[in-house]
Amino acid sequence: MSHPQSYEILLVPGIAGESDDDAEPGGPVRSAIVSATGETGASGYPRYAGEGIVADIDPATHAVEALLVDGAELAYGLSARIGEKNAETGADA
Repeated sequence: MSHPQSYEILLVPGIAGESDDDAEPGGPVRSAIVSATGETGASGYPRYAGEGIVADIDPATHAVEALLVDGAELAYGLSARIGEKNAETGADA
């Protein structure tokens, strides 16, 4: 199976698992383009990195399975999402 070579990751206000209707208004507080590293992360999914973000992403569901931001876990109150273009089409960013 071929994996996308890059994704746009959006860090948005809200807790993972909340519906989009429950999310606070406004856009992402940070975004980054991450590219495939060729490695597999501890989660078992392909690893992507760029702009201070390292993420393991499930290419089948476009779910962010593991994430580090500037070397630390994601701050409470934020969640990570794949940019709309990637999530809808699976296309590279």
